[in-house]
Formats: sequence, C-alpha cells, structure tokens
Amino acid sequence: MSLSPVPFHQRQPSRVSVVTDAEVVMAIAEMARELKSREREITERMSTRMAREIDQLDDPQLGEMLEASVHGNLATVIHVLVNDIPVDRLQPTTASVEYALRLAQRDVPSNSLVRAYHMGQHEMLSICYDEIDRRELPAPMAMAVIKRLTEIIYSYIEWITRYVFDAYEAERIRWVNARGGVRSSTVHALLSADRPDVGAFESETGYRLSRTHLALILWRPGPEQSGAFNGLDTQARTIARAMRTNGPPIVTAIDRRTAWVWLPFGRHHPVTDAAELYAIANITDGTRLAVGLPGHGPQGFRRSHQQAGAAYFVATVPGSPSSRPVVGFGDPGVAVVSLLAKDLGSTRAWVREVLGELADDTEQAATLRHTLSTYYAKGESHVHAAQSLTVHRNTVKYRITKAIKATRGSTAPADKLDIALALQVCRFLGASVLSKPSDDV
Repeated sequence: MSLSPVPFHQRQPSRVSVVTDAEVVMAIAEMARELKSREREITERMSTRMAREIDQLDDPQLGEMLEASVHGNLATVIHVLVNDIPVDRLQPTTASVEYALRLAQRDVPSNSLVRAYHMGQHEMLSICYDEIDRRELPAPMAMAVIKRLTEIIYSYIEWITRYVFDAYEAERIRWVNARGGVRSSTVHALLSADRPDVGAFESETGYRLSRTHLALILWRPGPEQSGAFNGLDTQARTIARAMRTNGPPIVTAIDRRTAWVWLPFGRHHPVTDAAELYAIANITDGTRLAVGLPGHGPQGFRRSHQQAGAAYFVATVPGSPSSRPVVGFGDPGVAVVSLLAKDLGSTRAWVREVLGELADDTEQAATLRHTLSTYYAKGESHVHAAQSLTVHRNTVKYRITKAIKATRGSTAPADKLDIALALQVCRFLGASVLSKPSDDV
C-alpha cells in the first residue's frame, strides 16, 4: 500500500537547535582565553608579516614599537572577547598611538599604517576561524560564533583605524609646521624621485649638489628625551665644523630622536673611518652615528644616504651588539652584512650551516668566534693574534683548534672565506643570527 505525500502546507518544520546569545558569548570567551595563552606567539607572527610585506615598516629602530602596538591591540581585542565589552567603551593603547605618531614624523605614508591594521584584522580572523574548526562546534553554534566574532573584530578595526589615522594626520601637520617641513619634504622628494628637480632643491635649501657629499644618520636609542632633536642638530653641526666642510650641512628631522645629515665637501676628502669619526665627533651623550661613503653630485647625495641607511640598519637590528657608537658603510664587512640582515631567518640558517656549534649563543662560543676572527684579521698569525688579544700564543692555538673543530660539525664545507664572513655577521648582528645550543636548525 502506497502512502500519499503530505501536502507542503501541512508539513511540520524540522527541529533546529536554537543558539542563545549567552551561549555564543560564553563560547567566544572560552576561545579567547585560549588565544590569550598564545599572545606572544600571535604578536610575533603578525609583527613579522607586517614588517616583511608592508613598505617602510621594516625599520629595525621601530621594530619594538611595531611589536608593542600589535601586542596592545591584540590584548585589547582578546579582553573585549573574554568580557563581552562594547567597542565604543574602549580607549586606544599608548603603544598604538605612539607608533602612529612616529610614522607621521618619519613621513611614512598613512596607507602603510592603515594596511597594517587590515592585515592584522585578516590574521586575527584567520586564527579565530582555525580555532573554531579545531573545537568542532555544532554547525549552528559555529555560524553564530563566526558572525559575532567577525562583527566585533571588524568594529574594533574600524574604530582603532579611525583613531590612529586622526592622530597620525594631526602629528604630521604639527611636525611639518614645527620642524622645517618644507626642507624635509624637499629632501624626501630628491631621494625618492626618478628624475629629481635639482634646481628646485637647491633653490629651496640653499645647498649645492655639484660637489662631494657625506651622509650621516644620527640617533639616540633608549627612552625618549625632551629636546633630543635639538641635541642631534647641534651634534651634526659640531661634526661639520670639526671636519671642515665646504658650507653648512643639511639636517633633517626624521622623528624626535633621529636625524638625517649631509655634509658638503670641496677638494678636501672627508674622513670615513669609524674610529677617526668617533674621535672627531666627540660623542659623549649616547648619540650613535651611521656613515655612508663620499659621493659626488645628485647621485652621490642619494647613494651616500643609502649607504648610511644600510649601516644604520646593521647597527639597529634587534639583538645586535650596541657597543659601537659609529658604524660606517666602509667598515670591513658592513656592506655585505647589511644585505644579509634583510633576511635574518635565512642568514641565521646559513651562519649555523657554516659555523656549526660555533654559532651557539654562549660565552664559550663567543670567545672562540672572537679569537678566530682576530686570527683571520691578523693574517692567520698566532703571534699577532695573541698580541691583539693580550693572551699567550698557545692559548690562541688552543682556541683556534677548538673553533675549527666546532665548524666541522656543520652541514656545509668549512670554507675559510665563508667562515670569515659568517664571523663578521655574528659580530655585527649578534643574537639575532645566533642559535641556542638546543636549537634544531
């Protein structure tokens, strides 16, 4: 006997589980608590990607500020999710606002800042969606959680982006008006234009480009100090007088504690050796100095600055030794190391492959690296290396033997030139390219 189908209007609706707001809030809070335990990992992941993929956010001097800004925003979002706090009751973190101000001072385009926040939004949603998948929530609950999470994170990014963008614009106007913005913008135009207007630059600045230039970058690391830029400006002009320049220098504020400087020269060839420059500069207040090589004409003006920027990058890579007050592009190894420093992950792996256990971040390995580096610098003379290190010649021999033995455990052949370069990389970049003894590379 066949059964007649039930008319559509008489069918009973299928039972669908109803998800309450309270259940969604509780599920999100539980997930957010799990994410809180991964705050550091997520912060590093986001910061690294932003610095790698967004133009002008890869300045190592601002690396810590970028990470602090990312961490502050991440911690705030997690706090919102755990406690179900409305976005309109929030206050931005100090780190987020300060980072926006610093980018404005450095003339970094505002779209880089906005793009960083949208990249953070994408990363955060991706992490949350993965967490929802991992929890295998029922479909109705999963959809409700996704919908609410997306709305909260979107609302937060919209709010914080408007706030920091307004702060950026206000600081940009204030900075331009307060610190010779016309000259600063003119300098940036000369550096970035494919066909710079040399006449407009010279008319605006009073600085002739048809001569030799030496570019410097002066900065003060550590906590910000009031009047720091005035001190850098004074320091730059003191260096110019000591080096007998062919006219006054150009000094451009990049932020409250960083200055770009160009020194003009005629027939007199400028000093570029780091030790001599340090003696001439007479730096006693913690100011640090990066130096390019002399260059002639408009292209020399730009190239010398690029070289100073490369030396500055080497000096400010996180984890690099900070004991060198002056770093010159012409110093042995700096030019090559500046290129390798652009990809620390690959460089760290290469250093390990070449040096083996000599790349360990330990005092013993550091002593062996210093001894072997000195030995190479002294023409592979045990006597001269011992004199430089003020130790007995037999001590040098013992350390060299031990250092070479350590490199033989590496995966690459122990080529002397590779070893010498890897030692230079370790000397300049320090912990950022070294390995913990237990690391698997």
